[in-house]
Amino acid sequence: MKLNIKNTFTKTLPADPILKNNIRQVDKACFSFVTPKKTSNPKLLHTSPEMIENIGLTQTDSKSDEFLKIFTGNTVLKNTTPYAMCYGGHQFGNWAGQLGDGRAINLFEVKHNNKQWVLQLKGAGETPYSRSADGLAVLRSSIREYLCSEAMFHLGVPTTRALSLALSGDQVLRDIMYNGNPEYEKGAIVTRVSPSFLRFGSYQIFAAKQDNSTLKTLVDFTIKEHFPDLGTPSKKTYLKFFKTVSERTLDMIIHWQRVGFVHGVMNTDNMSILGLTIDYGPYGWLEGFDFGWTPNTTDRQHKRYRFGNQPNVGLWNLIQLANAIYPLIEDAPALEQILEDYKTNFDIKSLKMMRSKLGLQTENEQDKLLIQNLEDSLHLTETDMTIFFRNLSNFEKENPSDGLKIVNEAFYTETSKDIKEKWSTWFKSYSERLDQETLCNELRKEKMNLVNPKYVLRNYMSQLAIDAANEGNYQLIDDLFQLLKQPYHEQAKHQKWFAKRPEWARNKVGCSMLSCSS
Repeated sequence: MKLNIKNTFTKTLPADPILKNNIRQVDKACFSFVTPKKTSNPKLLHTSPEMIENIGLTQTDSKSDEFLKIFTGNTVLKNTTPYAMCYGGHQFGNWAGQLGDGRAINLFEVKHNNKQWVLQLKGAGETPYSRSADGLAVLRSSIREYLCSEAMFHLGVPTTRALSLALSGDQVLRDIMYNGNPEYEKGAIVTRVSPSFLRFGSYQIFAAKQDNSTLKTLVDFTIKEHFPDLGTPSKKTYLKFFKTVSERTLDMIIHWQRVGFVHGVMNTDNMSILGLTIDYGPYGWLEGFDFGWTPNTTDRQHKRYRFGNQPNVGLWNLIQLANAIYPLIEDAPALEQILEDYKTNFDIKSLKMMRSKLGLQTENEQDKLLIQNLEDSLHLTETDMTIFFRNLSNFEKENPSDGLKIVNEAFYTETSKDIKEKWSTWFKSYSERLDQETLCNELRKEKMNLVNPKYVLRNYMSQLAIDAANEGNYQLIDDLFQLLKQPYHEQAKHQKWFAKRPEWARNKVGCSMLSCSS
């Protein structure tokens, strides 16, 4: 098994001089060297063929004993130095100080086909940043992360990727709902892959400690390795860097809103500097369309990370990043302008995204009202977002009276007469708006079906795979993996997955309620 291994991060950036793997505060260092914990009886459950190819390996390689040992932490390759990154962050709006890779260990970097990837084990043991935790992960959260990161990629959402999912063979004690009832669960390890796992908190930690020297070193490294087109380090380059991060962050969140994804824990330490969806914890997919919904039980009271607030939280997090890199720029008005641009661009891009979901190719000053009325109607009764927008593509502008019948499958309950009348009014407006378009119904349907997925990783689907896996049956993991490779295709043989959340899943742990427990 041959990999083109690089160690750019560890060779370029300052390391923690202490090699002992004890919980501690780390100063003036971007990472600490660590060694993954050996697992007792590892078993590979699934691999991503695409990612195997992306890092320069073959399917034969992935079935080797060497592959299993490397990607479960039992073998450390020669000339590699596994490490955990140091970072801080705001958690639920409050500064939490040093956080860091508490259960993630970066193995090495691989360069293949002019692309560089960092390979990281999640659940491979303690690091200096584990605080009071054990650094391990359980099967349920590992299945969710493995499936979702790959599913998001195929949806066209910027994301980190996953290479492999494995059982560790060890039991891990977890209190799934933080209610004082811990139980032992199957331990597991996911190999995560990304061009970088740097996050907003990676820069915040040095600003908080007024360590501007290390801050500058890290920002310069980031620009050189990941934003080389911005130029050599200077105040102008730092501003362009922040602007690019801001734009990528917004684009990512617009995609989240498009497909109905709710991250659940948008702390600044969970925000990728590359604008990638990172750290799949208590995420969820909208079942009923609801701007106020959050999947995270920890966030249930204040709903900071609810679906409709994700764009605002993105902005808030960018403000914290601006504060962090301010010492390198010292130009508040310039940074503020970029943040103002985020607000303006959100309005523009969000409107464009919603037009695409409705099959509108042209612009009309009445579109905002049409969309607002649609969103108001979607909140009138529990309405499945994915099914509604997918079936909406079957609407024919010549027959507005058929609109409600076309989307009826998306409603969880029988609609009242009053609600039906409101929907009829909206479909009439939609029909009139489509009359101003040049596309025929069939072409509009094709375009709408490219942005409105038929299949997403609903929480109950993940839970079914988790329940089966806990009984030793791993087939559903692969079934869902294959299904979600083509989320915009009809896939008639998989029609059973194009369905509303079953009633049994409405209040089931793992389906409607999720925590950060892993």
